[in-house]
Amino acid sequence: LFKMPYSCSKVGDPRPGHPYKGGNFCAFLPDNKEGLKTAKLLKKAFDRGLTFQIKSCNGEERVTWGLIPHKTSWDGGKARNGYPDAQYLHEVGTVL
Repeated sequence: LFKMPYSCSKVGDPRPGHPYKGGNFCAFLPDNKEGLKTAKLLKKAFDRGLTFQIKSCNGEERVTWGLIPHKTSWDGGKARNGYPDAQYLHEVGTVL
């Protein structure tokens, strides 16, 4: 679970210096060797500011997922960002 607070955007964001809405974000990984390896890579991406981005929506800035794919549901398959998805760990590993 990622908790992104309300804050002010910085240089490189859509409207530097303006406030943006935070939010709670939840992602799932399998509890196995590949899942743990992926978790470490995702942590590095998060520490480097690559997990989230700020987007403008209806004149308001808000935090959204960045370009790294995350599984946000245990079910629903690939079409709903969930499992089962046999290729997910390979795909996210390639992106990372």
